[in-house]
Amino acid sequence: MSELPPYWLRDNCPCTECRDHRNGQKLFRIGDLPKDLTIAASKEIGPDLEVLWSDGHRSRYPLAWLGETDHGDGRTEEGKRLWAAADFARGIPEADWEEYLADPAERAAVLAAVRHSGFAVLRGVPAVEGQVLRVAESFGYVRVTNYGELFDVRVEPDPNNLAFTSAAIAPHTDNPYRDPVPTLQLLHCLENSATGGDSGLVDGFKAAAVLRAESPADFALLTGTPVPFVFRDRRTELRADRPLIDVDALGRIREVRFNNRSIGTLRVGDREAFYAAYRRFAAITLRPELQLAFRLGPGDCLVFDNTRLLHARTAFRQDGHRHLQGCYADLDSLASTLAVLHRRSAALDAIAALFAGEGAGEYLGEEVTMAEHMLQAAAAAEAAGAPEHLVAAALLHDLGHFRGTLHGRDLMEGRDNRHSDTGADWLAQWFGPEVTEPVRLHVAAKRYLCAVEPGYRERLSEASEYTLTVQGGPMDGPQAAAFAELPGAADAVAVRRWDEQAKVAGARTPGFDHYRPLLAALMR
Repeated sequence: MSELPPYWLRDNCPCTECRDHRNGQKLFRIGDLPKDLTIAASKEIGPDLEVLWSDGHRSRYPLAWLGETDHGDGRTEEGKRLWAAADFARGIPEADWEEYLADPAERAAVLAAVRHSGFAVLRGVPAVEGQVLRVAESFGYVRVTNYGELFDVRVEPDPNNLAFTSAAIAPHTDNPYRDPVPTLQLLHCLENSATGGDSGLVDGFKAAAVLRAESPADFALLTGTPVPFVFRDRRTELRADRPLIDVDALGRIREVRFNNRSIGTLRVGDREAFYAAYRRFAAITLRPELQLAFRLGPGDCLVFDNTRLLHARTAFRQDGHRHLQGCYADLDSLASTLAVLHRRSAALDAIAALFAGEGAGEYLGEEVTMAEHMLQAAAAAEAAGAPEHLVAAALLHDLGHFRGTLHGRDLMEGRDNRHSDTGADWLAQWFGPEVTEPVRLHVAAKRYLCAVEPGYRERLSEASEYTLTVQGGPMDGPQAAAFAELPGAADAVAVRRWDEQAKVAGARTPGFDHYRPLLAALMR
């Protein structure tokens, strides 16, 4: 503990007094912490470290968190897969559009490829105008520029950019004259029947790393010289002064801006040395081993990192038609979507582990296991045509009984473990009240039904009758009336009825994996 700076540790206190439980944002300013803050006492409690502060505040930190290392925001060369063309001899990162939409794991794989390798291709995207916008909206937001919400890459009679001709285009990044530059570009092929017009990519981070290895002085010059990038037409005038290769404070490559068509007149620094370095870097980007060539066909949509990859195309003859539609988006929204997909996957893995682990144990004296009970409840809800949020609530309603993750106590020992609240609170990390409130109220719903529905109590199993008494017994009249007015009461009653049905030894039901897509769709 002595090696941990007190203000750093206190600033990262995760308790609800210090952070908003919904978004993790801090509820205090650093200047609000007392002067001469010290640790009064500390002790390990299970997997956590508890700290008592000199001002009386108490914090609890997971020991695993204290030992974590920070890999940064994922934007630098660290953690990227720097590549040459031969690395994709077995095929480029690609996926079917419909599978990408339907399967969160497939979507995560595509977005991870863009994040780590810099690109991916979606196949089978409907070859209709405007569809590229739907692709961008599947993971983020469209960045509108002077080229519009989307732009057509085809031969134009009066082009304001060489991209809108049939000429060959050398490896380059787009919009270097913008600050901030659009960090993602999407190109969706609607038609490509012309001779030529093949696409190409170069890993700019790899090219920059090669330059650093072969000529450190040139690398230093290109990272330290601001270059004027300029674009102008009748309605637009843009300029951004940025280096060709940008590094972060630790010297890691973070961004490449490379576009010979848009470099303005350099008037600062050693221009002779700069041009020697610039030419060396340009020559590296043209090395055949670094150029990945492929052809986009109708329905193919290329998504790539515009701060890293240089894209190119060969010249084409106008003996056919080549029509791509493009748009810009941003890496931060892609990274956000990917992080949420990973977070949801980890949560679903944790829930699945409970079903497979503690779920295999006996269920409160019934003839089914805990997992069998919850799966039977979900199957009953599904068979009844219940909406997805109620199928999920039926599936998850008894997670609060589990000891390991939720720290539940044994109801059969005569103590109310308040498992409905424990389970609902735990699930609220990922699910909204449409799922958690029926879970929270399903015990109250049993007490309610025993009070208002003749014969309901007599149908309870022996174990359910016992737990009813531990949980407070049937409601009285005012309690039942108050319960009936709750917004989630009807849903909780529905879950309760499926709960009581779900105690049949040997009943066949779908496994947990059957419900993963449903749960993933409901997660927030």
